[in-house]
Amino acid sequence: MRKLLYSYFLIILLGVSGNGFAQTYQLTGNPVVTTGWDLVSSAVVNADFIQLTQDVGNQYGAIKLSTPINLKYCDKWKVEFDFRIDGNGTTQFGRGDGFTFWYLANPPTGFVSGGGLGIPANASGLMVGFDIFNNTTEGQMSKVHLLYGTNNSLNNNIEYNNTAGSTFHSPDLNPTQPFVGTNYKHVEVNGQTDLTNPTNWIISIKIDGVQIVNQSFAPSGGAIGMTQGYFGFSAATGGASARHSIKNAKIYIDKVPILQNIVTPFVCVNPATGNGTVDLTSFNSQFVNNPGNYIFTYYVLGNSTPIANPTSFQYTGNTTITVVVKDPSSTLCDNGDGVIQLNPTPFAADDATLTGCNNNNAGVAIFDLTTAAVTNIPGVTKAFYPTLFDLNNGTNQITNPTAYPSAAGSVFVKVTTPQGCVDVAQITLNIFPVVVVNDATLRTCFIESNPSLGSFNLTVATVTSQGGTKKYYPSLTDALNGTNEISNPTNYIAPNGVVYIKVTDANGCFAVAKVTLIVLPPVYSSVLQDKIICMEDKTTLDAGPGFASYLWSTGATTQTISGAGVGTYWVKLKTGDCITTQTVKVYPAEQPVVTYIDISSSTITVNVIGGTPPYQYSLDNVNWQDSNIFNNISRGDHTVYVKDAYDCEPIDIDITVPNLINVITPNGDGVNDAIDYSSLANKQNLEFSIFDRYGYKIHQGDKNNKYRWDGTTSAGRKVPTGNYWYSVTWNENDKHNTPFKFSGWIMVKNRE
Repeated sequence: MRKLLYSYFLIILLGVSGNGFAQTYQLTGNPVVTTGWDLVSSAVVNADFIQLTQDVGNQYGAIKLSTPINLKYCDKWKVEFDFRIDGNGTTQFGRGDGFTFWYLANPPTGFVSGGGLGIPANASGLMVGFDIFNNTTEGQMSKVHLLYGTNNSLNNNIEYNNTAGSTFHSPDLNPTQPFVGTNYKHVEVNGQTDLTNPTNWIISIKIDGVQIVNQSFAPSGGAIGMTQGYFGFSAATGGASARHSIKNAKIYIDKVPILQNIVTPFVCVNPATGNGTVDLTSFNSQFVNNPGNYIFTYYVLGNSTPIANPTSFQYTGNTTITVVVKDPSSTLCDNGDGVIQLNPTPFAADDATLTGCNNNNAGVAIFDLTTAAVTNIPGVTKAFYPTLFDLNNGTNQITNPTAYPSAAGSVFVKVTTPQGCVDVAQITLNIFPVVVVNDATLRTCFIESNPSLGSFNLTVATVTSQGGTKKYYPSLTDALNGTNEISNPTNYIAPNGVVYIKVTDANGCFAVAKVTLIVLPPVYSSVLQDKIICMEDKTTLDAGPGFASYLWSTGATTQTISGAGVGTYWVKLKTGDCITTQTVKVYPAEQPVVTYIDISSSTITVNVIGGTPPYQYSLDNVNWQDSNIFNNISRGDHTVYVKDAYDCEPIDIDITVPNLINVITPNGDGVNDAIDYSSLANKQNLEFSIFDRYGYKIHQGDKNNKYRWDGTTSAGRKVPTGNYWYSVTWNENDKHNTPFKFSGWIMVKNRE
């Protein structure tokens, strides 16, 4: 019963879910779906449950699977269901009798007495009864009976079957778990191989999570060696009366899943011996993923003895091998559905053709000879030779068959199957048409912010007329290796140089073209130069001829613009498709600056810097002279005018030529008693100094002495009669603080 029951559940699962792993057969739904099941006698679908009997005496009902199940390879299974026993009962016998979950070789098809819980006499298999009527005392009870054998005891009632090792009878569960009531009770039945005695099952039964039994059971009677049977439920009332119902029945079967049932490999026999040898284990991965997780056993069909050496199995004619896949953890059921069908046929390798690319017109293609379709038989070995002579003599074997460089021609391959069968095939090597490319040149305008660079649209380079895909690379090495691809070919910023375009056709062949990149430099006007003009003047700016168009910052589009005053201008000069922006400045002429004026007696010397020499000088802004010295200048105020070579509006500076007294007679008569320069007191930094003939300063005029000298020393003594030198310096009250110096000699006549 052990193996049979598990396989039966597995087939149920396969038939319903279509999945070879973790399968479930169910009686669920509302109304309950009974496809694949047979309802027997009074059993009917009632909404979401199966009603096996009505609350009437002498009722019998059952539900069973329609086809028998083979449990040969099952080591573990689980069944869950809910049951309810309710009703009014009879006055004489009360409620009875109970129901049974079973797997039987001969399931019931008609009426069975109440005491048998719906199980036929002499039925063989696994029976788990839920009994509510004590046939001895004719009283109410709640007991679980289990029989793993044949129902041939007293009155064909498993309550009385006590076959040693094959039966179980629980105590009366009425006080704690009464079977009769309005609520459903949940049952779990688990079975697994007893590893200490593989012919036995360890059966575990729980009701509402409470363990009822968990022990090993040996098959007895007709259950010994049982190979197939039917799964189902039955109930009977007999002289008593009760309604027996079940729902949510689920059978869980986990079987080793296999990818395919039949493997038909190519095999051949050695013509000399008529025998062949094959490694049966080499096909394991065609049956399951991760074959290392499982144990494989191989049998010749019809022979129950496993093949002793599956890695070197010898055969002659057609041979069928059955394969059993076992989960060593016993988590999954064994799967014995695998078949290896050995049908020896003569071996012949096929001639083949490979076509390769003469990439970049290198003269040869690189062929992977191992990809030639000379056979579809797995596990063959191949040896490649350049000529048939070499193959026959075992010389010059090709050592790099995956990357063999060759022009158009042929090579030969010796193909040996895992069974030792040998044949020779010719591989013709062809060359695809060469991808034709041409080098090209691209020109583009400079980038204004960085004139050494340009933005190139590499995609417009005409390098081929054959079509194909294009990729762009900064170097030939990158193009050949497919590295550092240019990601922005439509806006590639680069200086003068080269790039490479790899053109690949529909065959995957390629050629590389070189593209020369030329950045067109800015073209400036050689005529247009910065200018210097007088601040009040205007000038004409000329960009010169030869440009396609002009656009000035003033908005003018002519070659020249007039009336340009001091300022900065630009003009956009178009040459071809490129535009150069050129800036030109009109500077104001720098005005000269009077740095120093020296007045000596009646002579004025004007010292000038800045501007653009030569300078011209004037005292009336009418008459001009080249000399910076004016002679015979009268005492009083004058204006000096200066202009430079640009002849701009002259600068002017006012000067004062003091009244010079050459002789003083400090005798107190009020006439020529002193030199007095107090009239210059409003000048900046005014200094008045007297020196003797040796250059020694004998007097310093300042505001304390009101810039006067009366012929005495700083100590108040009269100086001797004689000639003395004087110097008067100041800064004019103008924006440049022009320095002045007035100097000369004076005679002092003192009476001793």
